Amino acid sequence: MPYNLVTTREQRRPMKTIAFQTEFRPALPVVFGAKDYREFRETIEEVDHFLTATGIEHRMLVAHLKFAAESCPANQRPKSYKTLRQALRYSILLALTGLSHRGLSHRVADSTLFQWFTHTAEIDGVRPSSKSIIERFEKLFPSKEISELINTCNKAAADPAGAQELLYSDMPLKFDEIFADTTCVKSNIHFPVDWVLLRDATRTLLQAIQRIRSQGLKHRMGDPRKFMRDMNKLCIEMTHVRKKKGAKKMRKAIFRRMKRLMKTIENHASNYYQLLESRWAETDWSEIQAQAHLDRIQNVLDQLPQAVHQAHERLIGERRVTNKDKILSLYEPDVHVLVRGKADAEVEFGNGFYLAEQADGLIVDWSFMKEQPVSDNKLVADSITRLTKNYGILKSYSGDRGFDAQNNRDELAEKNIANGICPRSVVQLKERLEDPYFRQLQTRRGSTEARISIFKNAYLGTPLRSKGFEHRKIRIEWCILAHNLWKLARIAVQQRDATAEQKEAA
Repeated sequence: MPYNLVTTREQRRPMKTIAFQTEFRPALPVVFGAKDYREFRETIEEVDHFLTATGIEHRMLVAHLKFAAESCPANQRPKSYKTLRQALRYSILLALTGLSHRGLSHRVADSTLFQWFTHTAEIDGVRPSSKSIIERFEKLFPSKEISELINTCNKAAADPAGAQELLYSDMPLKFDEIFADTTCVKSNIHFPVDWVLLRDATRTLLQAIQRIRSQGLKHRMGDPRKFMRDMNKLCIEMTHVRKKKGAKKMRKAIFRRMKRLMKTIENHASNYYQLLESRWAETDWSEIQAQAHLDRIQNVLDQLPQAVHQAHERLIGERRVTNKDKILSLYEPDVHVLVRGKADAEVEFGNGFYLAEQADGLIVDWSFMKEQPVSDNKLVADSITRLTKNYGILKSYSGDRGFDAQNNRDELAEKNIANGICPRSVVQLKERLEDPYFRQLQTRRGSTEARISIFKNAYLGTPLRSKGFEHRKIRIEWCILAHNLWKLARIAVQQRDATAEQKEAA
């Protein structure tokens, strides 16, 4: 094959047939040159091959259809096997590319490669999904099914027959050396978390009022857009007086004006809440749609007194508000203040995240924490239990000083697992560094920091923009699946190219 010629996997080897896959799938066109595109396309083809040749995709979709038929109401069941397959592949592609839902919808409509991967290209034309459908696709599968898919893909690479078929290697991947670390998954928080909360509340309430008014339900009030303009002006003033003489006094005066305006908007929102609650049948909305608007208004109204008090304490009273009593976001109640103590981030706003990888960089264990995260050393025991259950006996477990604790040392020794955790004690560290295997594990552990950085920046995005803890958790698991598939695909491409070079040299 010429170096600059891109061919499809179908031209290199026959594909295994998959049940329900009856529609015609147009072949990818031949592309000359474009090395970066060639490498990207080869990787996408290997991801497709991994999903289909192993039967992993088929088994997951059939199991989901069976589960939905037994437990879900008829109006909530997925329409077809094809819809589920597109949901799976769109979600993987969304994590691989880092695009928004709208951006991916545009790219699939324009890219032959993406159409081929998502099975949206047909004989009579291309039928890409809209951004709203792609968003629903991402939330279609429960977290448990995505987690099982991740572990199943990892186990396929550990099987000798699977390694020969999927990775073009006689050496399956090993999952006995584990390297762990923790980080913070940042949420989309608006700073500072005091008077800016009033701006957020204003925006949400006025948008809800405008939607209600568009349905013909009106209560006595001025133009909602004027209230938004007035609040924006006050926010601009608040920002610009910071460096002026007498800024503290001026900021207090501006905040008092914001409170008066906020009180007026709150009263109007309460009136429109009662109006919609009593007369929703006169609108074009269903009862569920009307209730969604009511819930949106009520969520802000319930938190508004505390938000105003919080801003008052910080600006007027000049008193600190403890983290446990602080509202960080009107829309994300599960976000926490995490004291990280890092040079570029003394504190971060989000949720704790534990990640463990094996020697080749595949993510094998993870935990996204809804509550305030516990210390790292308390995560080890549960992680070892999950890892042993999913991948068998471990050879070593490595982590930084935060994972070191006497009970962890005892448990690793009891289970005959090599302790690669960096000791807190300098004396103990000097003693441990005499062991060549410990030095080897610590050297490799440094790459886990890079793995976390790649995962957060290239897959999750900073900040993570999914709304609600459960949706953020599902998004993280899709990104883990995409990351592992991409890693396996790159290993397969490199191994295949190395084998081809050896044959040419012989």
